[in-house]
Amino acid sequence: MGVDDDNAATGVRGYRETTALDLRSGAVTPTGGVQHTAQIDPGAVPPPPGTPELPRTVESHLDEILGAVPQPDPIELAVLDAQGLLCAEEVVSKRALPAHDQAALDGYAVRADDVTPATLEAPIRLSVVGETAAGAAGPSSIGPGLAQKVAAGALLPGGSDAVVPAVWTDRGVVTVTVHAGVAPGNYVRRTGDDVAAGTPAVAVGTPIGPAQISLLAAVGRERVLVRPRPRVGILSGGGELVDIASDPAPGQAVDVNSYALAAAARDAGADAYRSGILPADPRRLSEVLESQTLRSDLILISGTFPDEGDMVREALSALGDVRFRPVTMHPGPVQAFGRIGRDPVPVIVVPGEPVAALVAFEVFVRPAIRLMLGKRQLFRRTVQAICAQPVYSPLGYRQYLHGQVMRHPDGGYVVEPLGDGDEAMLARMARANCLIVVDEDVTEVAAGGLVTVMPLLLGG
Repeated sequence: MGVDDDNAATGVRGYRETTALDLRSGAVTPTGGVQHTAQIDPGAVPPPPGTPELPRTVESHLDEILGAVPQPDPIELAVLDAQGLLCAEEVVSKRALPAHDQAALDGYAVRADDVTPATLEAPIRLSVVGETAAGAAGPSSIGPGLAQKVAAGALLPGGSDAVVPAVWTDRGVVTVTVHAGVAPGNYVRRTGDDVAAGTPAVAVGTPIGPAQISLLAAVGRERVLVRPRPRVGILSGGGELVDIASDPAPGQAVDVNSYALAAAARDAGADAYRSGILPADPRRLSEVLESQTLRSDLILISGTFPDEGDMVREALSALGDVRFRPVTMHPGPVQAFGRIGRDPVPVIVVPGEPVAALVAFEVFVRPAIRLMLGKRQLFRRTVQAICAQPVYSPLGYRQYLHGQVMRHPDGGYVVEPLGDGDEAMLARMARANCLIVVDEDVTEVAAGGLVTVMPLLLGG
């Protein structure tokens, strides 16, 4: 749908576009739907059980995370390995591109003065003195009344200053009949037209894709300095979890989060390492967490750790400062963040329920990964869409609902909510292509009203 742009110049620290919400108190939509709103004091919302701290906003939790995640030092990689990363140096070309005057297309190298008068009714005939293919040297020069057949990319012979396209001629071998004239410089690539020697070829901050790799190869760079992919360690916690290869017994659940979050982290641009389920033994648990600090730039843990006596909470506290706090969002009203290890490594803890875990990833983890990558656009683009069904949201909480967004035949977008936000359904989430974002002070959006939609574009 074209609503995501990695290269848009958005300030890293000056952001406020977590969801770009435009809902306003009592606003009447173009189709007649009314958004019912109320003024909310987040501190007056009662916190979930076991979380005595006052709830914090989505923005304040995100601010803390983005203010603490590191930006890894640039590394040098082979150009093919640098694909998808941001250039961390100004690449200056040591050579001109092209290195010599050359033909821009298949045709005949000529002196423009010889063919300027040529027309279909009064063509001009020239003698052909040879043929030059790309990469081969031809005659040193041509004189008046002469032409040389050239292929695209072939060196231009001395004395010529233009190329007549082959389709404008009879394609003669000994002589050539020219049916249209050209001006000096037509269909010629001059030395340095593309890149002059000593000038920048690729700038700092440029995303390296196929075109940039082509240019780097052309200027002779086998390696380039880039912003590396952050290493993200993925772990799941919970005594009920079993690995994907096991058949869960009653009361058990398959560890889907470590797979889903690893896939989401890779889609965001990170090198994700799925370490699976956290051990139940306290000593082994601490060893696993400590080992993650040695191999990760960011640690991501999913799980529901309800009280201060929880083993995972205690292990994290022993290694650093990780705080669990209520956040005014749904799903996933409890989130955690902190740093652990000798060289403090950021730890983000998201809820254990799979739908809430992926929502929290979109809101908090994906922007952090993009910041570590050096991206200028941290957040997904959002659009306003007409809601096909009524949407209800808990007062004081920013709600994220899965939906399907599509273009409206009359322009704009229309979105169909999938469920009401109270049901955690993996198949329903898999059908969604967006998140519907309802702000904290909105309790109801009528059918036909406008909502903010965050398209979930893969790799976006």
